[in-house]
Amino acid sequence: MSSSSALTEVPPPPVARTGGARRVVRQLLRDPVATGAAVVILVFLAAAVFADQITALTGQDPYTYHQELLNAKGVPIGFGGGISAEHWFGVEPLTGRDLFAIVVHGARTSLFVGLSATIVATIIGTVVGLVTGFFGGWVDRLGSRVVDVMFGFPVLVFLIALMAIIPTSLPRPPFMVLVIGVFGWPGISRLVRGQVMSLRERPFVVASTAMGARGGHVMFRQILPNALATIVVVTTIVIPSMIATEAALSFLGVGVPPPTPSWGRTLGDAIAWIRTSPMYLVFPGAALFLITLAFNLFGDGLRDALDPRTVKR
Repeated sequence: MSSSSALTEVPPPPVARTGGARRVVRQLLRDPVATGAAVVILVFLAAAVFADQITALTGQDPYTYHQELLNAKGVPIGFGGGISAEHWFGVEPLTGRDLFAIVVHGARTSLFVGLSATIVATIIGTVVGLVTGFFGGWVDRLGSRVVDVMFGFPVLVFLIALMAIIPTSLPRPPFMVLVIGVFGWPGISRLVRGQVMSLRERPFVVASTAMGARGGHVMFRQILPNALATIVVVTTIVIPSMIATEAALSFLGVGVPPPTPSWGRTLGDAIAWIRTSPMYLVFPGAALFLITLAFNLFGDGLRDALDPRTVKR
């Protein structure tokens, strides 16, 4: 579930002055796929932020048990796993908790961990890629060896083992953000490094260095702004893999503890009920699929919008 393999297959866009944010927005609006993906992302973000208000519309929450809606075997009574006007997605087997509330509140957990871990990984990867690409020499060789080790490291196995030994007294979501983010930066670093190595040979960088500009000024005031297009696109590409990593850890039982709603843990629990209550698997699975697909499609559209070769006059 590491983001490294996905990133190595996605070339960064050419760096060029493309007319600013307004031009990029116009390009995105001309792309119906990217626009639709952006709408889906905004809907899920709104669901995560206003989860309490949204579920209040149905008068439900993800923690109240409704045993009266289950038969003697714990299977929801009625069509589609108990779908009704009060329970839009049905109810959870064994507990009778409202599945719509679980899915909506699960968006808060999954998106918080995925987006926050992406920010951590992007900051680390950008700094490492900027420094190694600019200075080169032994700094680059050392950084490259570390990245190679990280690429060959069984990250998911290590994450499972690490999360399994975390004391229950520690808050899981922030710890998951830190752990996933720290292990998710190598692919970002490699792409940023390649972009920086190209930019440092540009005439404006060479001229600034020849005129005595300090390394920090050149890196952060000249190279970094011109590498932002690559960093932004890489970030949108990383987000789905981070969300999937959180879902995988929760699916395997080492993510957020119950009863905190999580798409991954719900999917893991739903496997045992696929024959008797398939909607228990369908709804959280569809939510996870839609958000990861939306971020991937939006990332593709953003890459094209930032690429001057695709500009439509």
